[in-house]
Amino acid sequence: MLSISERSRLAAGRRLRTGGAQGHIVWHAWEPATPTDAPPLVLFHGGSGSWTHWVRNIVPLVDSGRRVFAVDLPGFGDSDPPAGGSDADAMLAPLADSMAQLFAGQPVDLVGFSFGGMTAGMLLADHPALARRLVLVGAPAMGVVPARQFELRGWRHLKTPQEQAEIHRHNLGVLMLHDHDLIDGLALEVHIANVQRDRLPRRRLAHTDILARSLPRVPCPVRAIYGAHDVLYRQYIHQLAQRFAETAPDFRGMALIEGAGHWVQFEAPEAFDAALLRALSDG
Repeated sequence: MLSISERSRLAAGRRLRTGGAQGHIVWHAWEPATPTDAPPLVLFHGGSGSWTHWVRNIVPLVDSGRRVFAVDLPGFGDSDPPAGGSDADAMLAPLADSMAQLFAGQPVDLVGFSFGGMTAGMLLADHPALARRLVLVGAPAMGVVPARQFELRGWRHLKTPQEQAEIHRHNLGVLMLHDHDLIDGLALEVHIANVQRDRLPRRRLAHTDILARSLPRVPCPVRAIYGAHDVLYRQYIHQLAQRFAETAPDFRGMALIEGAGHWVQFEAPEAFDAALLRALSDG
């Protein structure tokens, strides 16, 4: 699903590390061939993920002329767990410090997927100067669903990689991908590598309305992109645009990507990238 050229370009990205005694945060960065004065484009991944949640989008975004910085959020990928807790609220201060080190006060375009979208909204509520624009992708915690819409199966107790892989396939189909033909291959490869490095397994904030309660304190323009079949919301997804309009002071609209589920940027990368670039060019 990724060409040799794409894999080579992804591997050529710079690995950056910020932090100190309280832990380190790892970033992965790519520069366009032609220098640009566009602000940094910062990508926050989803829960139990890493920068590789964006593996099908980074090269096209760089080719559009953007400097791309994809973080491993604290407790995921190669980043250390946050010192102050085990959920998104414990990441806010370390992320703010990390972004200050990397970007020296320059406001970024911030894009957050799923748990990363919730975290991004919470971060900007506390530190609004960090970003000039926020794009939420498949973000939870908007308070429009009456109960959790899916159930995942546990895998850590299973003894063999084969048994674990079957559960990973199941969970990808239940939560992440609408088209189950995409499960095997790159999606499964990325998913297994990521969940094995998740050191924050008991997160709870994504099942609250914390993002809806944070957005009123986010002054920058906010846009949203979701897969039309996102199982976080199911039939409630059509209530989301109104909820965003009620909570985000400068909400600019929501795009639904047909045929895609929760991991929309992986499942429909061309349509997603086009929607994202439109969002990033708005004002």
